Amino acid sequence: MRVTANTFPNSLVDQLNQLALRQNRLQNQATTGQRIQSPEDDPAAMRRVLDLQTESKSLDQYRNNMATLGDQANTSFVSIKALKRISDRASEITVLADGTKSPGDLKVYSAQITQLIQEAVQLTNSRYRGDYLFGGTKSDQPPFVSTMNASGQVTAVTYQGNSSVAESEIAPGVTLSAETPGANTSGSGPQGLITDSRTGADLFNHLISLQNNLRAGNTAAISTTDHPQLALDEENFIIHLSTNAAVQARLEASATVAKTRGDSLEAFVSKEADADLAQTLVRLNETQNAYKVALQSGGSILQLSLMDYLR
Repeated sequence: MRVTANTFPNSLVDQLNQLALRQNRLQNQATTGQRIQSPEDDPAAMRRVLDLQTESKSLDQYRNNMATLGDQANTSFVSIKALKRISDRASEITVLADGTKSPGDLKVYSAQITQLIQEAVQLTNSRYRGDYLFGGTKSDQPPFVSTMNASGQVTAVTYQGNSSVAESEIAPGVTLSAETPGANTSGSGPQGLITDSRTGADLFNHLISLQNNLRAGNTAAISTTDHPQLALDEENFIIHLSTNAAVQARLEASATVAKTRGDSLEAFVSKEADADLAQTLVRLNETQNAYKVALQSGGSILQLSLMDYLR
């Protein structure tokens, strides 16, 4: 086998380049703490890391969705609780407005109910991040609009929303909604907060009826009609408060599971991608020594070859 004069120099240069590349790679690993700098370092591990990072990004989005739903549910809970307080006060007035009260007392109660109606309209038009909470998917306009007569009594409250609710994904294939439509008379779907044909709830119409009966002094209608109707509204609010609390509890549990999974993903990525610093430094030292030895031995051999040529 014939060996040309440039065989050894070319081989030496290749070896030095390989050692320099290895030294540079180990130096980067020691500096960054990352074992994988590019796909060719470990293709299988890189694929696993990319899959884990993709899952982690999806998990982050789920956690953001849960945080938003939790805030929305909490805001709704405050409004629903306040609406129940209005319903409770109206029920108290139906008990107080018995046959012993004077027409003047009944008109005072009527004025109170008018104020409660207006307060309820304000609560049902509550917003979260600029969107109306109780208008269903029609969240860009006030869901409830009241009409008043010249004497200052509320004559009607109209619902402008719909009975649909938006849902957000909180896990793969799992969606949840924290929205509550203000009214639903379809007999199916999410239960209406103010009006629902299945429960008999119809708060605004019931309050308007009570307002008018108080003003007219019709205590019999207040006792036999208004009081039982407001009991239906109260029961409806209790259902909504329970449902809201269940949604918040589910979100908290799901957030805990997501956090645990997120921590696990970080550990898996670290296991695949992080460099063992102690081992990396040992390998770096070995590579540096090999590089120095290659330079020294190569220099000695090339020097002797040159001297032989000159002689």
